[in-house]
Amino acid sequence: MDQPIRMKSNGQITVSLNSQKRKSLTKELPVPQVVPKVIPPEHAALKEIEDELGALVGMEEMKRMIKEIYAWIFVNKKREEAGMKARKQALHMMFKGNPGTGKTTVARLIGKLFLKMNVLSKGHLIEAERADLVGEYIGHTAQKTRDLIKKAQGGILFIDEAYSLGRGGEKDFGKEAIDTLVKHMEDKQHEFILILAGYSREMDYFLTLNPGLHSRFPLVIDFPNYSIDQLMEISARMLEEREYSLSHEAEKKLKDHLIWVKSVLNPNSFSNGRYVRNIIEKSIRAQAMRLLLQNSFDKHELMTLRSNDLIFEEDT
Repeated sequence: MDQPIRMKSNGQITVSLNSQKRKSLTKELPVPQVVPKVIPPEHAALKEIEDELGALVGMEEMKRMIKEIYAWIFVNKKREEAGMKARKQALHMMFKGNPGTGKTTVARLIGKLFLKMNVLSKGHLIEAERADLVGEYIGHTAQKTRDLIKKAQGGILFIDEAYSLGRGGEKDFGKEAIDTLVKHMEDKQHEFILILAGYSREMDYFLTLNPGLHSRFPLVIDFPNYSIDQLMEISARMLEEREYSLSHEAEKKLKDHLIWVKSVLNPNSFSNGRYVRNIIEKSIRAQAMRLLLQNSFDKHELMTLRSNDLIFEEDT
């Protein structure tokens, strides 16, 4: 056989045929059968979570990380069944990104996944911020922090804007909260999962406040800001879920406004998906008032948000 054969990276073989023979040979090649990919029942938990992840816009790094965590836990169990060493790994995480980029939503999904995989006994999410951990006198902070950890047993303790615990300096009780968290992360590392979230730069600084912090977060996930197209996709999904749609003029007005917000306002103050949701909810209320005054309630009007219905925070 004189024709060159090339092996592709995906394992397929490519044969370069003489141009005169190509036409006749293609007729004889069998039509490939497309076999649907069937996920085994034992991976039903992953399939369910993948479906929910698929409903989230963007966040590709996070989705990849979730699958890697699932694979690691699953294979570890297989190693245990085979009588091999299968050391448990701490699953404490750090989420870096601006507000409104989906961090809390993802934390809830992780809780559901770990519950289905028997990594967590309850899978619930306890949300907290500085005020929930820091007390008013010596010893009070440690007690409040221990109480929160106790509530989170079997689930996830999610602390947003965690960097605020280190803003008060050496004499601030926030440091006491950090020290208490570090101790319980080690002592009860397989009984609950701690997820700290906040702005990327501030979280990097936060890790320097206690020498034991950095090593205790093996999983760090970045949540990048959404692009304009992704924000528009988020708005479209929100509207579809509520059985609404934007008129052509309203869609253009919303896109132009988001471009202005991203380019003019400080990125750290732009809350991305949450900002879009607020616009949609305010605009739905404005549309309801307009239809009431117009006494117009046909189905098309009930579903359509027009440009004058769009209410932006900067206009209020």
